[in-house]
Amino acid sequence: MSEQELPPWLREQVARLNQLQQNLQAILMQKQQIEIELVEVDKALEELGKAGADDTVYKTAGPVLIKANKNDVVKELEEKKELANTRVMVLSKQETRLKENLKEVQGKIDEMVRGATAGTGTGTAPSSTRPRAE
Repeated sequence: MSEQELPPWLREQVARLNQLQQNLQAILMQKQQIEIELVEVDKALEELGKAGADDTVYKTAGPVLIKANKNDVVKELEEKKELANTRVMVLSKQETRLKENLKEVQGKIDEMVRGATAGTGTGTAPSSTRPRAE
């Protein structure tokens, strides 16, 4: 059965499922990028911890390195780490919500398909499985 042959109520749910999957993929990619950033910040903080008080420290400013105060750089990195951890936490909550929504929509689709193949054959969703207006 092609997508054009699907009843409108089922096509709508499949489109919703696809949108949720795309949103989940985008969140997972963002989360992965932030986690990579966290690893880099942790490595930088570790190296700064090894540096002596008199060692010269540089930080990037666009394509250039500039001399910086070690304590200021450590403080900046710790703030960056805290922000990144918060962003990961928010994205994790969004990921959980999306996964729950995906399960719900997948369940609706399964129920609709079972109802449609069980003999309704009218081209409309059975009243118990018809999507409600949101």
